[in-house]
Amino acid sequence: MPLPVGQRHYTHGDIRRTNKMKVFPGSASIELTGEICKSLNIKPGKVKYERFSNDNTFCSIKENIRECDVFLVQTSVRPVNDNLMEALIMIDALVRASARRITMVMPYYAYARSDKKDRPRIPITASLVARILETAGTNRLLTMDLHAEQIQGFFSVPVDQLVALPIIVKYLKKTKIKNPVIVAPDAGSAKRSGAYAERMKVPLAIIDKRRDKITGKVKIHGVVGDVKGQNVIILDDEINSGGSIIKAIETVKNAGAKDVYAGCTHPVFSPDAIEKLENTVVREIVVTDTVPIFDRGKKGKLKVLPVGSLFAQAIRSIHTGSSVSVHFK
Repeated sequence: MPLPVGQRHYTHGDIRRTNKMKVFPGSASIELTGEICKSLNIKPGKVKYERFSNDNTFCSIKENIRECDVFLVQTSVRPVNDNLMEALIMIDALVRASARRITMVMPYYAYARSDKKDRPRIPITASLVARILETAGTNRLLTMDLHAEQIQGFFSVPVDQLVALPIIVKYLKKTKIKNPVIVAPDAGSAKRSGAYAERMKVPLAIIDKRRDKITGKVKIHGVVGDVKGQNVIILDDEINSGGSIIKAIETVKNAGAKDVYAGCTHPVFSPDAIEKLENTVVREIVVTDTVPIFDRGKKGKLKVLPVGSLFAQAIRSIHTGSSVSVHFK
């Protein structure tokens, strides 16, 4: 008989060991962990998080995890530093409870935008986060749509990067947008946007946006490509304040675009970002739930696509030792 998804047997000499799979939620990803566990047909791991009166974070694991293959799900969301510290504390607890392997499942990677030293005397915090996670005891990272590919190189342990492209493309095809053009919000996003255009077999245009390295101010010089009379889809890896995507929407409209759709993998959404986007001419904002959106039900233009089943498939592949790359398609 085949073993359940959450259980594998290993034989070493006369000693038979059972390596069970456990998926634990961080407090920032309780809902997503529930989606993942539902797809895996298992219950989330039992853990209790507390905040003491001195503002110290504490966690206690409420079940035996000795020799288990453990996956900790914690995304990067406000308050970022508190949630990151909580994950590190939990990893330490897992190590001390004798987990066989610990995979950090961070759908939206913390400090992803701080990935290079492009100004004097600044940190590369994305690299620092990688070192801290490994020092705490992380054996593997599972994430989605990193802001920059080089972040994978910050780790000395395996990194699996899922992509939201198949999920978003499937939805966009279902909406049957006529005469669509994918527009990259800047040159740095051209590769990612090009992958969407190739998958949908539609043209690609790029917004010529340049940032002053000293002042940080952004100036848009127009659109490279034809969007006049076309329905435009602007896609990025994340939306924070909404300022860049709003400027992109205005730019393509000024260039003669018909309807405009926007989307991203990570809806970071600083305060008022959704409201600002709602007040633009954008028809729809397509995002995933790598980051929880607490007021999604109140916003008519926001469409949230679940990624729990995709993460569940990747977790199953990691646990069973099968290929994870098949889930990138």
